[in-house]
Amino acid sequence: MSGQPEITQRDLRSRSREIMDAIQGGQSFTVTRDGHPIGQLVPLRRRRRFVSRQEFAAMSRAAPGTDLGRFRADQDATADAYPDDPYDR
Repeated sequence: MSGQPEITQRDLRSRSREIMDAIQGGQSFTVTRDGHPIGQLVPLRRRRRFVSRQEFAAMSRAAPGTDLGRFRADQDATADAYPDDPYDR
């Protein structure tokens, strides 16, 4: 199914602490029952709250360029040119 190590349902019950520690460390597992894969245990991605200025600059340099004329045309095509004023009575 995948390159993840397989663990049985029984292993999950008997070695849950060890398995959870491995997941917390970044390891993923495929859980099997009667030899058939039934699910995956994967670590949750943690949201980062801070990106340094240097890291942001490096990511920006690697970002694809933007055609400003095309971007504006997309905005114009999707934006309502004459929105209804909710306060207009």
